[in-house]
Amino acid sequence: MAKQRKEGKSKATLDKTEYHLKLASRDIGKKPITEITAPMILKTLRKVEAKGNYETAHRLRARIGSVFRYAVASGIAETDPTYALRDALIRPTRVHRAAITDPKALGQLMREIDVFDGQATTRIGLQLLALLAQRPGEIRNAKWEEIDFESAIWSLPAAKMKMRRDHLVPLPSQALEFLEELKEITGEGAYLFPSLRSWHRPMSENTLNAALRRMGYSGDEMTAHGFRASFSTLANESGLWNPDAIERALAHVEKNEVRRAYARGEHWDDRVKLADWWAGFLENIRAG
Repeated sequence: MAKQRKEGKSKATLDKTEYHLKLASRDIGKKPITEITAPMILKTLRKVEAKGNYETAHRLRARIGSVFRYAVASGIAETDPTYALRDALIRPTRVHRAAITDPKALGQLMREIDVFDGQATTRIGLQLLALLAQRPGEIRNAKWEEIDFESAIWSLPAAKMKMRRDHLVPLPSQALEFLEELKEITGEGAYLFPSLRSWHRPMSENTLNAALRRMGYSGDEMTAHGFRASFSTLANESGLWNPDAIERALAHVEKNEVRRAYARGEHWDDRVKLADWWAGFLENIRAG
């Protein structure tokens, strides 16, 4: 954990690591690491599997393996027994987050968000999710110091990003209007979307999805994360934009090192135009 903190891992990553380590510690935490065997670890993983949490079981195996590899590098252990368990666990079925990709249906959703009768901050959160196509966690944890109204840019530091790289988000005029409205409500604090209980914390990770459920959209129809898929699908289907610009807008990182270095500052002009186009597209489908 100390190593991960020094590496600047995000709070979400640190919390998940601690959660997984606690799961393992219940069974094997007090045993000398050199006495822990693959069958012992598998027994722990099977308990997680028995609850149907197949993805968690795989992540837990990986987390335990990282501890063993750290121990090997430190001269405390000789092998990583989790290597033998790679094919022992049930493979989880990859489930894509639900998203609305039909323009008419998305337009209907946008109209319903506009008249959402809950907290104004929740409504604006959903509107910005749709407009900016960023991850819900990045929206929830956004701070006013990151918003440059004059340059119309939202600057996300690497520490907040899933891919651990700085990310700039162009802000179309519609987004700036929502931000101006939001600033009247929460501008005195650090977070754009503070918790109702404390302005020193961001809103709950369940708030935006709960709002969609309140509007009648089930988890099989639409999720907070699904706005990214709506944007990606419809922007790509339009044929108007370089797919690389769309990927950069979503903060997806190119896996090829050389191409990634080249693409880092690429497509900014296209991304600004893309952001304006998407905002206009949402206005059009909202109008029916």
